[in-house]
Amino acid sequence: MAYRVAVVGATGAVGREMLKTLAERRFPVSEVVALASARSVGQETSFGDKAVLKVRNLETHDFAGWDIALFSPGAAISAVHAPRAAAAGCLVIDNTSQFRMEPDVPLVVPEVNPQALLKIKRGIIANPNCSTIQMVVALKPLHDKYRVKRVVVATYQSVSGAGKEGMDELLLQSRRSLVHDPIVPENFTKPIAFNVIPHIDRFMDDGSTKEEWKMVAETRKILDPDIKVFATCVRVPVFIGHAEAINVEFENPVTVEGARAALRQAAGVRVMDTREDGGYMTPLECAGEDETYVSRIRIDPTVEHGLAFWCVADNLRKGAALNAIQIAETMVTQKLLKKATV
Repeated sequence: MAYRVAVVGATGAVGREMLKTLAERRFPVSEVVALASARSVGQETSFGDKAVLKVRNLETHDFAGWDIALFSPGAAISAVHAPRAAAAGCLVIDNTSQFRMEPDVPLVVPEVNPQALLKIKRGIIANPNCSTIQMVVALKPLHDKYRVKRVVVATYQSVSGAGKEGMDELLLQSRRSLVHDPIVPENFTKPIAFNVIPHIDRFMDDGSTKEEWKMVAETRKILDPDIKVFATCVRVPVFIGHAEAINVEFENPVTVEGARAALRQAAGVRVMDTREDGGYMTPLECAGEDETYVSRIRIDPTVEHGLAFWCVADNLRKGAALNAIQIAETMVTQKLLKKATV
């Protein structure tokens, strides 16, 4: 069976990655439509090696008869059009933050909580935040074996997390820095070239940023509501690929050898951890890869049953597009996806 698939926000970095990933993974499509705002109508975007799609207007698109809509247009736009698509009988997989914490919308990472797909009530499934996805993929096998009690994480998040505009700003500022031209930040609060910025999204009343809050709330919704999480999220001058330094306190005794074995057996995880020069993974190396990579696994002796590790993943793929398509694939393989009726 093949499906009619709409990609919403098709001209953005994640939208383009969704189209690329659909083609690479040979998702069973009978038709694909690229949707975006009126100002993008008529632009061309690629689907696979040969197909070129002309962007159509999201505002006027009728979702009746379409099976799946992959949304990544921004939260405000998803708030309007995702319910409209769902009401037309189209399953929505939304990559924005709009629906993630709504109790009747599943927040899903297929390797971690596929059972949540049995509880779709509104025709909408939420894709978690990119930094949350890679962390819970790595935590899941460890939680199953040792029971995670507390997580302290510091992120090193690439500029592609801020979209094409963020990538363009890093490139422009890097060029200007090298020739000593003045730099005026536009998409970030301070210069990002040759710098790090401990601020992603808006500040909240307790001093945390919204990005940090997302990691806390989403991890608890996806993995276990009893896990305590503390996050510090930092933007770094890397184009693609998020990295995280993660310290975990478990309820039960943990060993490096046992943790490595659990991670090696886990879906979506690849362990690259040798204690020698270069025996670890970096964001540059993970760009274009599907797996979440874990390195630098070691005991944290400052807490009882503590473990520390380094985790990297491509935030545009596993952190966004790939996870959304894996959700659709899971719906198909579990026979949970019904064909839309025109």
